[in-house]
Amino acid sequence: MAGGVGDRGERGVLDHGDARSDRDLLTAHADGDPDAFGELVRRHRDRLWAVAVHTLGDREEAADALQEALVSAFRHAGSFRGDAAVTTWLHRIVVNACLDRVRRARARRTDPLPPADVADRRDDHAATEARLDVHAALARLPEHQRVALVLVDLHDLTVAEAAQVLGVAEGTVKSRCARGRAALAQALRPGNPAVAEDVPPPTTGSTPTSPTPRSNPTSPATPTQPAPRTPGDPT
Repeated sequence: MAGGVGDRGERGVLDHGDARSDRDLLTAHADGDPDAFGELVRRHRDRLWAVAVHTLGDREEAADALQEALVSAFRHAGSFRGDAAVTTWLHRIVVNACLDRVRRARARRTDPLPPADVADRRDDHAATEARLDVHAALARLPEHQRVALVLVDLHDLTVAEAAQVLGVAEGTVKSRCARGRAALAQALRPGNPAVAEDVPPPTTGSTPTSPTPRSNPTSPATPTQPAPRTPGDPT
């Protein structure tokens, strides 16, 4: 496995033209540097965007969650204690923003999440179907298992780094990953129709690119309240 997010985030920052480390940039931002946070976002936006997309399985939701997370990081940079890499701190904020959206959406969404990516035009039909099956199965996992797999298996965080992001013990991350992998293997077993039946048809386009941060971000809109139940509805 390649170096963890902390290694990449703190050591691999000098290729962007600004010689300051992530920690220096965050400190400078907290001290009033108007350009420091923009540079920090530019370095890590693509990776944070990918985490949001894979966690939520919906590009529009992911864009909103990432925007909320970056606004939160911008406003609360002074709360960074330095006990983890800056990128770990950013990942934690993004994951929390995604999970908040998942929890708010439960009351008003019963259909499965759509796949996070669609294959590009160079992929053959079999690879396209396999990718859609994986994302559909991933979307059906319990959120704690899905997020652990996204961080460890899709984005190459170490178990220790994922534990820092999620605020849980390393053994908990290992357990969640093991259970999630077992569930994925069962769901993707040949002859299991559960995944294929609910996969929406692929849309035109390639793997999403990271959105450009919006200027003058505002707080997210209040989520829609769930529709009232009618007599006889199942609980």
